[in-house]
Amino acid sequence: MLKRLALVAATATALTATPSTAAADWLFTPYLGVTFGGDTVSPHVAYGLSAGWMGAGIIGVEVDAAIAPDFLDTDDDVEFGFTESSATTLMANLIVGAPLGAPGVRPYVSGGAGLLRTSVSDLDGFFEIDDNSFGVNVGAGIIAFVQENVGLRGDVRYFRSVQDADPGGGIDLDLGGFDFWRGTFGVTFRF
Repeated sequence: MLKRLALVAATATALTATPSTAAADWLFTPYLGVTFGGDTVSPHVAYGLSAGWMGAGIIGVEVDAAIAPDFLDTDDDVEFGFTESSATTLMANLIVGAPLGAPGVRPYVSGGAGLLRTSVSDLDGFFEIDDNSFGVNVGAGIIAFVQENVGLRGDVRYFRSVQDADPGGGIDLDLGGFDFWRGTFGVTFRF
């Protein structure tokens, strides 16, 4: 996974070597972060990619994909007996961001919906859960371009599962019981 991430980052760097003259920007951000709060037992590393498009105005869209391995693990794995656990997100988001007074600085808010997958297994393989749920996320962050096509991005988001409150009759969506926060820092490539 890390080799693919490095290859994608190198490709994005090569693509951003020439200035863009378009009125809209394509943004690609590999990032590293941490999950915390909610259903996390303790903070754990998360990593992922975000690819988005910002129009000439303040509105944009993005696809954000991340994985948090060892999501439910603690320093003392014997406490729960899990050998592997992870939380994976794949979200489609709307972004609203406006340039700030300083050139190349853009704070933003985002929100959207998509896949929230959790996976847990124990030492003997007796207890295994693979759950694909519908999820939502909201967040805020800032992108500061240090060069015309390269910037730094900080982001904090809240994720929550969504469930059918009445599985027997019709669709009645309600917020589920699974939730967590994720803070990330990455390098944004603009082209």
